[in-house]
Amino acid sequence: MADIKAADVKKLRDMTGAGMMDCKKALVEANGDFDEAIAILRKKGQKVAAKRADRESSEGVAVARVNDDNTKGVIFTLNCETDFVAKNDDFVNLANKMADIALNYNTKDEFLAAPFEEGTIADKVIEQTGVIGEKIEIGDFKSLEAPFVGSYVHANKKIASLAGLSKAVDNAAEVSRNVAMQVAAMKPLVLSYKDFTPEFLEAETGARIAAIEKDNIELARLGKTLKHVPKYISKAQLPDEVIAQAKADIEAELKAQGKPEKIWDRIVPGKLQRFIDDNTTLDKEACLLDQDYIKDGNITVEAYVKSVDPELEITGFQRVGLGD
Repeated sequence: MADIKAADVKKLRDMTGAGMMDCKKALVEANGDFDEAIAILRKKGQKVAAKRADRESSEGVAVARVNDDNTKGVIFTLNCETDFVAKNDDFVNLANKMADIALNYNTKDEFLAAPFEEGTIADKVIEQTGVIGEKIEIGDFKSLEAPFVGSYVHANKKIASLAGLSKAVDNAAEVSRNVAMQVAAMKPLVLSYKDFTPEFLEAETGARIAAIEKDNIELARLGKTLKHVPKYISKAQLPDEVIAQAKADIEAELKAQGKPEKIWDRIVPGKLQRFIDDNTTLDKEACLLDQDYIKDGNITVEAYVKSVDPELEITGFQRVGLGD
């Protein structure tokens, strides 16, 4: 039997993060062979992982990395079962060590197979499952490339996001971070209403109208003002002919009310904008460009970016969040 010294146990602990007794037992079983001891610890992790496979790993930490020239960013979550583990310095440090190599990969599968310490990212996750005694896994992993990429990690380390800009303006770091913060806070589904599929719009329109009509039944029972039931919910459903018809309907209403035609041009734009607002509720919620900017509710995100540079555009975004 090999003579297992305290220094050897400490070395294995530094390499794996496992407890002192676990490290000593692994070295004894491996007859002092460090590689074999690490393999033993991983086998223990595999056994623990199998036992805890059905557990929910909704806690953890979200991290972000952007390369030196700000043209690529990655975000991912390292998940665990409890908030106690998520706040542990060793766990957070592990996530950050993984993040340092994440920029070399574009997908979760590639990242899991990436070399890390004595094995791969996937090996380390299994090993730490045995060390910590909880289900540990890589949750979401997303990447983004653009002429300029910025990132944001929420203070609680549970949400991370990326935002891409069409060019590197003078204050691109601030603008991209502000947009990434918007993404983290407001969870947009798409960049623009143009990204909605017809199938999604049809289903969402029906669901929203049904929900409002249900609410109105109760409001009517209580004698309260009913909610407006829209015919549409997105600009994607408002082609030129729909807008033209809405304008004609407004003018017909003004005529019926006896309003002089010479003042219509002062009334119609406001009513037409109200029609658009009432029939684009999905865009305000789900489209990043159309959302109210969180730092100035009087403008949209698109208007904020254009105020920095009229030619500047948001090219894309990504978001990961624990529990999403």
